[in-house]
Amino acid sequence: MAAFMSLRDAVAQNLNDGDTAAFEGFTHLIPHAAAHEAIRQGFRDLTLIRMTPDLVYDQMIGMGMARKLVFSYVGNPGVGLLRRARDAIENGWPNRPEVEEHSHSGMANAYEAGAAGLPCAIFRGYKGAGLANVNPNIKSITCPFTGEELAAIPSVRPDVSFVHAQKADKKGNVLVEGIIGIQKEAVLAAKRAVVTVEEVVDDLDAHPNLCVLPTWTIDAISVVPGGAHPSYTHGYYMRDNAAYLEWDRIAADRDTFLAWMKENVLDVGPEVYESRIEKLRKVS
Repeated sequence: MAAFMSLRDAVAQNLNDGDTAAFEGFTHLIPHAAAHEAIRQGFRDLTLIRMTPDLVYDQMIGMGMARKLVFSYVGNPGVGLLRRARDAIENGWPNRPEVEEHSHSGMANAYEAGAAGLPCAIFRGYKGAGLANVNPNIKSITCPFTGEELAAIPSVRPDVSFVHAQKADKKGNVLVEGIIGIQKEAVLAAKRAVVTVEEVVDDLDAHPNLCVLPTWTIDAISVVPGGAHPSYTHGYYMRDNAAYLEWDRIAADRDTFLAWMKENVLDVGPEVYESRIEKLRKVS
């Protein structure tokens, strides 16, 4: 059952050195505040899983937290490559993480298999691609009914998943609106789940076809308005496109990156996120 607590306590109680951790959100609802709290607490040797590693993982990789990366696309949306990730993989700064690359569909299927408690995902995929040449976890299997050759990869079963959402009710049920992405499966596949939300309400007032994560699927809920910034939260604030563009400059230089992380992550707390979104607030 979900317990309401500070973000600091939620991260400290649910994340450990050496864990396999997912910080998921697709286009919006990316849990930046939770990732920043993990950075502040100095966790190490993590296996970081994410369908589309973007700024949030570039920062975690640059701070030396990643032992291994499991991902589909590494990039700064609309800008280009992740510079801290590239520096780590190519030059070993601050360390060289192990890499396991998949396709988007592969990662989505792996999460769904994990949510179902299955050991692997079986699907049509990777045909004509070269990923299997660099990823030994991409196998093939023959369908016992049709004889068709299918792709098989390990399911994703994180020790802990972090997601952001719009709201929670006082019983600990969480409402996710807009682009759902893989958040539901990330929560269901994980041993532990932490959700940051924009607000707590008496009633979710959820209409049909919305995604509600029941309280029994969640371990901890933290109220962090603006916790997805610089990504957006549908219905609360817009995407901070300027921050994504600026990140390319910041991440290009090691010293500039470290100085930015100290000023904007290490030396601040979760309360800062709400102030960052004041100019972006726009109910869509």
